Amino acid sequence: MSLRLIPLTSVLALATALPALADQNFNRIASFATPLNMAPGEDLMRASSAEIISASEDGMTLVYTDSPLGVIGLVDITDPAAPKPLGNVEMGGEPTTAKIIDGHAFAAVNTSADYVNTSGKLVAVDLATRKIVAECELGGQPDSVAAAPDHSFLAIAIENERDEELNDGALPQMPAGYLVKLPMKDGMADCAALQKIEVTGLAEIGGEDPEPEFVDINAAGEIVLTLQENNHIVVVGADGKILNHFSAGTVDLADIDTKSDGRLTFTGTKEAVKREPDGVKWIDTDHFVVANEGDYEGGSRSFTIFNKDGTVVYESGPSLEHAIIAAGHYPEKRSKSKGTELESVEVATYNGVPTLFVASERGSIIGAYDITDLANPVLKQLLPSGISPEGMVAIPARGLLATANEVDLGADGGARAHVMLYAQEDKPAAYPMLTSAGSEKLIGWGAMSGLVADAEQPGILYGVNDSFYSTMPTIYTIDATQTPARITAALPVTRDGMAAQKLDMEGITLDGKGGFWIASEGNSAKLVPHALYHVNAKGEIKEEVALPKELLASETRFGFEGVARDGDTLWMAVQREWADDAEGQVKLVSYNTETQEWGAVAYPLEPKGAGWMGLSEITFHDGQAYVVERDNLIGDAAVVKKIFTVSMDQLKPAKLGEALPLVSKTAFRDLLPELRATNGYVVDKVEGFAIDATGTGYVVTDNDGVDDSSGETLFWSIGPVGKATN
Repeated sequence: MSLRLIPLTSVLALATALPALADQNFNRIASFATPLNMAPGEDLMRASSAEIISASEDGMTLVYTDSPLGVIGLVDITDPAAPKPLGNVEMGGEPTTAKIIDGHAFAAVNTSADYVNTSGKLVAVDLATRKIVAECELGGQPDSVAAAPDHSFLAIAIENERDEELNDGALPQMPAGYLVKLPMKDGMADCAALQKIEVTGLAEIGGEDPEPEFVDINAAGEIVLTLQENNHIVVVGADGKILNHFSAGTVDLADIDTKSDGRLTFTGTKEAVKREPDGVKWIDTDHFVVANEGDYEGGSRSFTIFNKDGTVVYESGPSLEHAIIAAGHYPEKRSKSKGTELESVEVATYNGVPTLFVASERGSIIGAYDITDLANPVLKQLLPSGISPEGMVAIPARGLLATANEVDLGADGGARAHVMLYAQEDKPAAYPMLTSAGSEKLIGWGAMSGLVADAEQPGILYGVNDSFYSTMPTIYTIDATQTPARITAALPVTRDGMAAQKLDMEGITLDGKGGFWIASEGNSAKLVPHALYHVNAKGEIKEEVALPKELLASETRFGFEGVARDGDTLWMAVQREWADDAEGQVKLVSYNTETQEWGAVAYPLEPKGAGWMGLSEITFHDGQAYVVERDNLIGDAAVVKKIFTVSMDQLKPAKLGEALPLVSKTAFRDLLPELRATNGYVVDKVEGFAIDATGTGYVVTDNDGVDDSSGETLFWSIGPVGKATN
């Protein structure tokens, strides 16, 4: 079974309409970091996770599985905007899924010794006491649990997963997986009545070794089961007998990026890509939707709506991926594999509108669709998520959605795993803040760094990406007069007609002649020079200015992070102390483009906390230099994300090698309140600041190219510049 795609132009037109499609929108209202559930005295830096998530019938309590800690975590969302920790419950193994029924959380727990000696159990936890009250042996390694809508039984997918390191992960790898149907009796699982439903011999691919992945149950008591690696789907009747089964089929893909090469190029194709579905949810008693993450041999970057007879009702192809690209969430490092990897789905009706949520594991973003017409789902919104959303639960009675975001980067100073909550509101969509949707040609972007405003056109800005996109240095034109702000053009920076190499563009300013000066942060270990580049209106590098030996003698890789022009003189902000700097001071370096003279002043940094302190941007306006200063901390640990001003009267550079005059600074604006306004975790990289022709200031953050990042780019106006709001 193979399907062609909807045209790219249709996808872009759809994405263009995103902000105006509905009066009601989902907006994130709270984030809950998993370490909050750890007990006093525990090591809060231990790896934890939020993977699969469920809600109580009254919608007041969430339960999520935390595989690294071997626990389920409980969260009180009586006030969804202020979730409270209810603690963790030890499972005696690796929990994979948990469902709440009638005051009990039923968790599937993997207790397998290895890939061959598989075992597992179903654990029942009383939510009132948070104590384990019963256990059932399942006979194999469980993956997914679903509850019948009438709570009459549970269905459990027993995967008995393969070892991906053995024989390149090829099937078969015994033991085979199967499906468990477990009746409920007096609110508890009736272990003695457990029914084992074999699904061996059904799939064309590895049929002797089925690997069930995800399961769901409709109102008629019918079970749908995905066999991901087998690229197969099984429908089981209410009587426990197989009602139907069929191949999940293939998709032909066009307009995708197929190479992980530091470049966003959406011109590739792949034919007959196996869907290999992961998450599955019934829409009604006849239809279900699957997220085609892929694993063994496939991954079509899509989701598909099936009739239970196997008929394809709708195939998304890469249309959602294209919308994710426009929002700056495309994970370029996954291009040669499965791109955005759509992993999980959730379905619910909000105010009479059947709604589908599709989570992109690698793009860390969620698409929300109106599926009133199953043959023509309408993308309504893109919701920002934590890193790698694994599970979702809809709570339509309260107008809520909750997600579980599994990746924990705390050991590396990064974001922790999170549960995030969204509410349907009579408000505009808060995200995305910056998008390329609506452009004639799909524009991929990310890792936004330096920012500068057009000299004459209010609200028109120019931004650059950094070296994450090592083979596509680009100057982006941003129209901030629209909501969200729109990237309307992408100008490649070239050298001798080719994309310029060995650049790390961190700052940009106008040259006053229709072109730009770009500051590149060097890294000698990677043969990337610290330098200035003069670029014309066509993006061609016309002049390269190397740093003088007096500067390079003390270099580190933390070089120029911003550039601003005052007449013939360029001023560059150096991010961190170099070897010849006094502790707690960095240089503002000057370069006269006519006389080619270099100089510098010293700038005093804020006191260091747990992380380092440095500069991210410099821009000039009305006799003041505006300098962005930040620490490298995120979340609740973040302290300094500020703009300071320095009177330009103080910018009287000393010659390099001489004692540098120390400028004084004035706090202008604390950006932390605005960084918290989206109710996610505070990101560390405020990278760009510009002031337009009307004196309006704009800020942008760097999303690190969606690499160990949620992919969120925050872009906003701070309003008229000229009055301190610290």
